[in-house]
Amino acid sequence: MPFAQLVIGPPGSGKSTYCDGMQQFLSAIGRKCSVVNLDPANEHTSYPCALDVRSLVTLEEVMADEALGPNGGVLYALEELEHNVEWLQRGLDGLGEDYVLFDCPGQVELFTHHASLRNVFFRIQKLGYRLVALHLTDSYCLTLPSLYISTLLLSLRSMLQLDLPHLNVLTKIDKIASYGPLPFDLEFYTEAQDLSDITPHLLEENPVMRHPKFEGLNNAVIELVEDFGLVAFETLAVEDKKSMMTLLQAIDRAGGYAFGGAEGANDTVWQVAVRDGLRGMSVRDVQERWIDRKEEFDELERRQIEEELKAGEESEVMDENGDDDDLEEIRGGVPDSGIKVVRSP
Repeated sequence: MPFAQLVIGPPGSGKSTYCDGMQQFLSAIGRKCSVVNLDPANEHTSYPCALDVRSLVTLEEVMADEALGPNGGVLYALEELEHNVEWLQRGLDGLGEDYVLFDCPGQVELFTHHASLRNVFFRIQKLGYRLVALHLTDSYCLTLPSLYISTLLLSLRSMLQLDLPHLNVLTKIDKIASYGPLPFDLEFYTEAQDLSDITPHLLEENPVMRHPKFEGLNNAVIELVEDFGLVAFETLAVEDKKSMMTLLQAIDRAGGYAFGGAEGANDTVWQVAVRDGLRGMSVRDVQERWIDRKEEFDELERRQIEEELKAGEESEVMDENGDDDDLEEIRGGVPDSGIKVVRSP
């Protein structure tokens, strides 16, 4: 049974960067992974693309043929994909049991109320894929109360629209300290509870919000999000291994990958480790690493890298000297090990 991530989110949230980084991370832990580009406007991908929707339909062609703008063109292209979903099915058949990352377009209409992308996802699900929707949002949204509330609404609407196992992720968390101090700890934003505490800061952000009608609207939105109780956030710094590991643990649990087969046979080391409680980063660890003590941790990592590089150079020098000594001692031919190494030209 193949597994897949559906990577969605508004423009600039880091979807393609995430797909590139996650593919490298999965390869490093021994999980075979392919990336499928479903964005007809994404002409230059940063990752090796196993299947590209642009071989079926491109945004430029749609805009020229149908006299549509960029947003309308993307919606039209996804409708074209929905009507030709057999093309996607044939491409996925060629990937076998690979773990798949779907890099989706950034138009929020596609995962809030437009049906084509959701219908494509459901067709993929019918092929036997275990899907997890991953909704990425730039962590800059935490800096403005109004932007954070908008993010909560967008996340909630996406969860209700897609009706799949779903994780919301605050990306670029390693940049959050550069935006200035936040009025609350990171845990307040990731848990999305007691949201009425943010109302005073919302009023400070914009005096217009003090008008009674806006106050009533804000309170209604906050109550809506709290009543559903669905929205929470993971965090991600895509260049940090521990951050990627923590997020992948959450994804694997949401999609069932961590639990392996029914009998636990042929489980990977990663699956066993996740089940046995492999420790990632808690939100308090993230707060300490990227907000409270960022400069201290950055300096520590810089020193560790320097020490590793120095140790590597010393090891190379010792190996070279050792090889010379070994050559002096060799007498006669070297016995054949039976292993033949063929090097490509």
